[in-house]
Amino acid sequence: MSWQTYVDTNLLGTGKVAKAAILGQSGGVWAISAGYTLSPQEQASIIAFLANDAGLEQAQSSGIRLAGQKFFTIQSGGRSIYGKKAGDGCLLVKTKQAILVAEYVAPIQAPEATPIVESLADYLISVGY
Repeated sequence: MSWQTYVDTNLLGTGKVAKAAILGQSGGVWAISAGYTLSPQEQASIIAFLANDAGLEQAQSSGIRLAGQKFFTIQSGGRSIYGKKAGDGCLLVKTKQAILVAEYVAPIQAPEATPIVESLADYLISVGY
């Protein structure tokens, strides 16, 4: 399966995720939903946030910026960071080699979108990515 298929089918295709991307931990966009743009600075910040505990603390204090929109970090730890902006939210989940970036919009809520993104991360980890 191509990386774009994971974004289009496994994330956007559920109807629970509005925008998504898969980034390489070494940099670069592996796949991204149409019309969704993460600046090089935003990509670098995402990678740095999930690199270590200091990065998680930085995400907690500064928030997350995706496609020019700022999300407040509501939870961070281990491999995941969750953010919120009004009724919308975001998830950043690290696998062995990639980082899944997903945004959901109201009326979808975190308990609907989170299992979808975390399950895809579990699968990618199980196959070495």
